[in-house]
Amino acid sequence: MEQYIMKGGNPLVGEVTVSGAKNAALGILTAAIMTDEDVLIENLPDVRDINVMLEAIEEIGARVERVDRHTVRINASTIQEISVDDEYIRRIRASYYFIGALLGKYKSAQVPLPGGCNIGSRPIDQHLKGFRALGGDVRIEGGAVIVHAIDLVGSHIYLDVVSVGATINIMMAATLAEGLTILENVAKEPHVVDVANFLNSMGANIKGAGTDTIRIHGVKKLHGTEYSIIPDQIEAGTFMCAAAVTRGDVMIKNVIPKHLEAITAKLLEIGCEVIEFDDAVRVVGKPAQRHTDIKTLPYPGFPTDMQPQMTVTLALAAGTSMVTESIFENRFKYVDELARMGSCIKVEGNVAVIDGVKRLTGAQVNAPDLRAGAALVLAGLAAEGVTEVDEIGYIQRGYECFEEKLQGLGALIEKVDSEKEAQKFRLKVG
Repeated sequence: MEQYIMKGGNPLVGEVTVSGAKNAALGILTAAIMTDEDVLIENLPDVRDINVMLEAIEEIGARVERVDRHTVRINASTIQEISVDDEYIRRIRASYYFIGALLGKYKSAQVPLPGGCNIGSRPIDQHLKGFRALGGDVRIEGGAVIVHAIDLVGSHIYLDVVSVGATINIMMAATLAEGLTILENVAKEPHVVDVANFLNSMGANIKGAGTDTIRIHGVKKLHGTEYSIIPDQIEAGTFMCAAAVTRGDVMIKNVIPKHLEAITAKLLEIGCEVIEFDDAVRVVGKPAQRHTDIKTLPYPGFPTDMQPQMTVTLALAAGTSMVTESIFENRFKYVDELARMGSCIKVEGNVAVIDGVKRLTGAQVNAPDLRAGAALVLAGLAAEGVTEVDEIGYIQRGYECFEEKLQGLGALIEKVDSEKEAQKFRLKVG
């Protein structure tokens, strides 16, 4: 069983380069099947979720050519199947994007209900509401969503809750619908904007991505394109917190500082130094960092995907902090694991009250999901002694070369898959 083993106490120092945004890439890869021409996608992160998605695209008959580790060419003219039935796809949340892409192009789709991390209820009712508004006949049978339409026709759709997935999914289907679709109360996240920009580069007519209202004039067909995915704001934010929690000094390259403003603001509040450049950000942790309060909100608010990493940072800050999770209800499952390392955090409902401690100590912990797993690694890097993090498959779903990037900053961390290797690491670090 693979695990990360690390010895903490070293401030992280140096430069790290952020990969492409996983959440943007998942939407863009599925949108790529909406044309019969070649699509070249660059700055693709080499992580498990992306590789599963590419296998699923191949499974329905598209040609997928890995040009290099971060570049793929897709040609969907050979798609035979509007039914995605693949044991891989149940493991990733973004499998639902196939519904919007296939419905838009073929007016028909059959896709298994999505999987992903168990961080709380994430119903897809808003997606289905959107497909129905465009003229789709939607039913759920045998664990799959089945949608058919004679014609897709533009509509005025108001989302009851702000949903990134529903915004992207309905936007894809509406791109090839007749007439004008107006989507209101939509998600404004950077990866929503990136998928819209990608579709526009294929000939779509989408305006307003990044605001509350997106207007989509349907087009008859889409053409091939070449496109580079935006940097991953959550990976960047994770390394920002890594610098803060280890009291290090890290230059994080290949970022869009505007996307990181909510994270930057909180790190400044606790006393870190944050210096912004055109496409980089430098975070300098300070010996005495102080408490603050955080509430997760849709973009441009503080991202829910950064909540565990920030909670770990606040666990070692002086005073009492409060973290309110307003997006997902199961997002504090990692707190019990942090307690084994000596943190002092009480969870009541959707609020964590954090009494900062002077130090954490190494322990054996389990990653309950992707972002919590990354946060436990950060805790281990700041803790005294040796920490082992199990279930790291979650972390590999969303972070490319995580341990190698941390090693490049001076972290004593290794990926091991046997007790013998773990023992060897303990002997080596003393």
